[in-house]
Amino acid sequence: MDYKIETINKTKKFEVELEYIKEERIQNSAKALIELIPNYFFEEGASSTGKYHPSFSQGKGGLLRHTKAAVRIAKEILSTTTFGDEFTKNEQDLIYVAIMMHDTVKRGNNEKYTRFDHPLLSSQLIKNNKNLTKLTEEEINLICDMIETHMGEWTTDYFGKEILKKPTTKYQKIVHLCDYLSSKKFLDIKFDENDNIIY
Repeated sequence: MDYKIETINKTKKFEVELEYIKEERIQNSAKALIELIPNYFFEEGASSTGKYHPSFSQGKGGLLRHTKAAVRIAKEILSTTTFGDEFTKNEQDLIYVAIMMHDTVKRGNNEKYTRFDHPLLSSQLIKNNKNLTKLTEEEINLICDMIETHMGEWTTDYFGKEILKKPTTKYQKIVHLCDYLSSKKFLDIKFDENDNIIY
């Protein structure tokens, strides 16, 4: 389906999630990156076929809700000492940025179906625009490494060609885990009229 929106306040769409980021420099960098997200990200469902995501991820705004759910899952996981103590506060902030940006170019140049290489496209979007951020080269590389491996074990395209790398680091694995859990059909996360999770 094609959904048309006149104007999109992209940063406002992530207002709640941006508050999870504590370092102002990283938060402002995340805002700059969010402004680069293609408009269709805010309009389309998470799955072009409806096969691979729960009902809250379908229909208008579904891809946004899927992403917000993944960020919220990260927040819950990182709020525990069991997992949170594995990462510095800045690393946690970068994890949030990676999850916010992981599916931003899911349909490439507004194509009908999901691009299998969309993790690489999202990563490239960030690398091409790193000058708009206050992130270091090391931070950009970490964010992009997490995004490029967020598909987990699903690394081959529809023709069996190896396109993506598997997650191997703790950073890559936690981003994959949050994305994976957010895509599970048994989830029933409730959202309000502004696409914010109802606590």
